[in-house]
Amino acid sequence: MTSPALRARYLTDSVSTASPARMLVMLYDRLVLDLAHAETALRAGDRESGSARAQHAQEIILELRASLDLTAWDGADGLAQIYDFLLTELIGANVAGDADRIAAAKALVTPLAQAWREAAASLTAAPGTLALGAVG
Repeated sequence: MTSPALRARYLTDSVSTASPARMLVMLYDRLVLDLAHAETALRAGDRESGSARAQHAQEIILELRASLDLTAWDGADGLAQIYDFLLTELIGANVAGDADRIAAAKALVTPLAQAWREAAASLTAAPGTLALGAVG
């Protein structure tokens, strides 16, 4: 098996066997990465690549929003509003090719990613002590 094929298989296996908490962290990590690449591409004048990354980021936000259980915890409604805001901002940024709006979205997402990473780590350390409530 070739190196790219092994990598693809590893990634597929990682995703298919990930816990809900780990999957959430993986989505956020990819979201931050997509936003960083979109911003860089747009600043470099590569609208096609920037747009593709921004669209992928939108897809991740849609998935996060769809999987959010609004009844699981008190902060769910606020998180849903953040997802809705991010989606609106990314669509607008993508249409306008606005790297600054992408950067602002990334600045909002980065601490959320860190918070979910810490929450997932606490689940690993002490199973059953924290309910993420974000993945249905």
